[in-house]
Amino acid sequence: MLGSMPDTLQSNPPPITRRVWSIPRAGSLARLSLHTEPLAPPSFDEVQVEVTAVGVNFADVFACLGLYSATPSGRFTPGLECAGRVRAVGAGVDRWRPGDRVIVLTRFGGYATALNVSAATLWPIPESWSDAEAAAYPLQALTAWYGLTTLGNARPGAVVLVQSAAGGVGLNALQALQTLGARAVAEVGSAAKREWLIGQFGLTSETVIIRSSRLAADLDAALASHGASGFDVVFDAVYGADFEPSFARLAAEGRHVLFGAADFMSVGQRPNPLRLAWQYLRRPRLDPLAMISQNRGLLAFNLIWLWHEASRLPEAMCGTLALIQNPPHIGGRYAFEDAHAALAAIQSGKTMGKLVLEPRRAAEPVAE
Repeated sequence: MLGSMPDTLQSNPPPITRRVWSIPRAGSLARLSLHTEPLAPPSFDEVQVEVTAVGVNFADVFACLGLYSATPSGRFTPGLECAGRVRAVGAGVDRWRPGDRVIVLTRFGGYATALNVSAATLWPIPESWSDAEAAAYPLQALTAWYGLTTLGNARPGAVVLVQSAAGGVGLNALQALQTLGARAVAEVGSAAKREWLIGQFGLTSETVIIRSSRLAADLDAALASHGASGFDVVFDAVYGADFEPSFARLAAEGRHVLFGAADFMSVGQRPNPLRLAWQYLRRPRLDPLAMISQNRGLLAFNLIWLWHEASRLPEAMCGTLALIQNPPHIGGRYAFEDAHAALAAIQSGKTMGKLVLEPRRAAEPVAE
């Protein structure tokens, strides 16, 4: 808690105005617009947070395009995570006080300069972290923790393939594997990302693979460098042409953990229905009966379900922070007004690390 309470951080504040990005219905990023609206004081068991940084994710693009299964119907505000300072607390809230720096997990609604959220979905920001690092952390770090440990059963000595390894989830996954004492193979989309990962994580040229038509041979070479015949875990964010060669190289008892479909990412304001239909028809297929004799498994998840079980969030965040202790790499910082540019950067596939939006002004009281 802060030593002194700024005048703008009141226990019983008046209604405020906030700036918020919203879209009337999914289907086109062009519909996403910024506007100003009133925000009531927090209700029972709610906390009002003045937002200082917002995490930008693939899920935000997919939601706006209508390609995300959890997308709300009708008007909604994207954003699954942010960070800031507690501005006010509602009745029934004992843990939080005005001025506390907090990480916010929200089931949509994060693209705003202030918001009211359940007290159960907040977490204190580690003292040495910036607000941008805090906003960039929870969603992708939780994804790496849950996918690798709860589902993937990654353990010391395991050989793990991390796809899209230079992205936000991928970097968290690599850090988690270092903590676990597992052996990583990283797959990226460019030589620049490859060299950057080698420098950041001490990986070798054999264990950082550039996605190409010779993927199968590169996977075999990476396994050979580890003295392994197959992967114990494949951590897959792509679900495209790389799926089958990766799945085919699972060891006995290996687990292919699928948490995204970046190969379906559309470039531009709207989805390309013909391209999506073609990709869907050509999507990889598995024979469950064959998987019995191969002793391999496929698990898939969408972390959004965790927001329905808020009682599990404290344990999940504790486990994540114990496994992934360093703040995330910020690959780009955008003004709050530049959300479209940040989303376009995500679509490009050229980013490294996490992108954040940073509001320039605090929430203001409604003028009487």
